[in-house]
Amino acid sequence: MQDVLRRWVLWAGAGEAVGFTVPAAVGAAVGAWRPTLLLPALVVAGAGEGAVLGWAQTRVLREVGVDARRWVALTAGAAAGAWLLGMGFFGSDAVRETWPVPMLVVGSVVVGVAVLLSIGLAQAVELRRVVGRGRAWVLANVLAWGVGLGAFTAVTTPLWQPGQGPGTVLAIGVLGGLLMAAAMAVVTGLALVRILRRAGVGPGPLPSRGPAAAAPGR
Repeated sequence: MQDVLRRWVLWAGAGEAVGFTVPAAVGAAVGAWRPTLLLPALVVAGAGEGAVLGWAQTRVLREVGVDARRWVALTAGAAAGAWLLGMGFFGSDAVRETWPVPMLVVGSVVVGVAVLLSIGLAQAVELRRVVGRGRAWVLANVLAWGVGLGAFTAVTTPLWQPGQGPGTVLAIGVLGGLLMAAAMAVVTGLALVRILRRAGVGPGPLPSRGPAAAAPGR
């Protein structure tokens, strides 16, 4: 199982780091060019991020019987929904300026919980078919994305400032994305190993390869 953990951290971390550059680049470009299109652009870009992450995760999960296409589709859809909820609420000037404080607090909690649950709930639909249950995976993802988003926010909030160019905005976003990806990969990897061990599910022989060694079409 140590090989599963090592490969998961490598693949999932690299997948999220690469995948996050899609909304980071789109956000920097569209935000500077046409801010009114930012939300729909980020939702589409978020689906791209989820597809890359899901594909990277299946490099490990296909060894235990997970259907790769379903996993990628579920992850892409959940990521798009998370961006829609998160940016639609937290990125809305109208919400911040017109909602009373009690509603803002309640709304922030509800939307925040929904965002944290989104990917874990979607992926559990497929993982449950293999291990017989999905609750532990959902909880692990809530923790993983909570830690990851916390790291992202802690780094990017003081660095992003009004008036910065798209290149600077993108560089800061990528830095935050790397930290978020690493945190998510480690936490979910530890949980995955525990879930597989409890379910008595193990992979077949796992080749010792990194992301660069796999053919794109596999």
